[in-house]
Amino acid sequence: MSVMRVAGLSGLILSRALAMTVDFTQTESIKKGAGEAAWNMVRYYTGNNTGDTPGNLPDPYYWWEAGAMFGALIDYWVFTGDDSYNTITFQAMQHQVGDNDDYMPQNQTRSLGNDDQGFWLMAAMTAAENNFTNPASNQAQWLALAQAGFNEYVSRWDDADDTCGGGLRWQIYTFNNGYNYKNSIANGCFFNIAARLARYTGNTTYSDWAEKIFSWERGVNFINTDWQVLDGAGNAGTENCTQINGALFTYNAGIFLYGAAHMYNLTSSDTWKQRVTGLATSITTTFFKDGIMWEPPCEATACDTDQQAFKGHLARWMALTAKLADFTYDEFMPLLKSSGVAAAEQCSGSPTSDWKGHSGTACGFSWLKNSTWDGNYGVGEQMNAMSVIMTQLLSEAAAPYTSTTGGSSVGNANAGSNTNSDNLDPAPITTGDRIGAGILTTTIIASLLASVVLMIKE
Repeated sequence: MSVMRVAGLSGLILSRALAMTVDFTQTESIKKGAGEAAWNMVRYYTGNNTGDTPGNLPDPYYWWEAGAMFGALIDYWVFTGDDSYNTITFQAMQHQVGDNDDYMPQNQTRSLGNDDQGFWLMAAMTAAENNFTNPASNQAQWLALAQAGFNEYVSRWDDADDTCGGGLRWQIYTFNNGYNYKNSIANGCFFNIAARLARYTGNTTYSDWAEKIFSWERGVNFINTDWQVLDGAGNAGTENCTQINGALFTYNAGIFLYGAAHMYNLTSSDTWKQRVTGLATSITTTFFKDGIMWEPPCEATACDTDQQAFKGHLARWMALTAKLADFTYDEFMPLLKSSGVAAAEQCSGSPTSDWKGHSGTACGFSWLKNSTWDGNYGVGEQMNAMSVIMTQLLSEAAAPYTSTTGGSSVGNANAGSNTNSDNLDPAPITTGDRIGAGILTTTIIASLLASVVLMIKE
């Protein structure tokens, strides 16, 4: 990213004269601003070009971010009514389903983690909830894809006493770095999908699992007493989730917030209202500085390519939470508006190299810098800006559908498994698996702990 930053800064002076302008009192202006950010983002996508693979973004973007982008583009269609990208989104999301219709395609399987799969599964759930174009009957259906992933997550739940008594590991396979790390984003994907399936289908299997995952996350203190969502911890041997990496990332908090909002909307229970309220208060105090959203662990120094794509998810999930749990509306929407104004002001860059979009409209990463473009640009920065700007169109967006309120996607409760999901047990983990994974994981966990500031509140 440093090369892009240096190249971008050289266009700083020119960019100020060409900045995106958004009048947040005018619906059409908001749509135009979100549309500009979306267009610039999609210009990076090459999967619809002859000879390229549908659904993949070019380096340096990992597969999860492509899934996140297509999920965001479905939300963009819902919020703005602009269907310009629906065709490429449909093509990408069908191409990447894999041989088993579970978003584990052969070209990604050996390196993907539970969170990578999860962002594609959440995109499928978003498609189901919003009546996005249904595939032909002989193709994978959106609801069934999400159910397949849910069932596979159930089979991977690891409740051994010396591995934190539950939870998903970050990685699926023992040979991948991070296998001995249990984290909030992997378990957040599981929780988010379980909660949304519970609301969509009304099936208590999903709501029971949502409760189980959330309670486990609280029990190991990944969601602490201040309702902050901490990153994760090593799980084997003496660590056993006791040495927690306290980094606070926006998407970790957002993924639990949005899942909890679905559970509140389904149950109207005081328990889930308390959980939504706790997460909401933590989010507004942790991730907003002077009314502007920021990424605490890295924004003051340097966020990597993945981290530069986190804020937009929190923005969309906050807005959608305000739709499902309307008691959060007055707290969330002013912060999203001030952040949207700041983000639009950052969309003023004219990078001199590797820029795919319109000159003068490259969106930066740090919105705290207000009208001064910070020199960053790319898929994540555009997705963040698009997402936070379009939150101001919340009234234009329908609430996510359920199977009883108009949802039309066809499900398969046993997708992704050969047995009923209630009876799935995790495959046994051998001593050799643990030792091998421990060696591979040491470096990546040490790097995580060294590179972030511990943000646990005193």
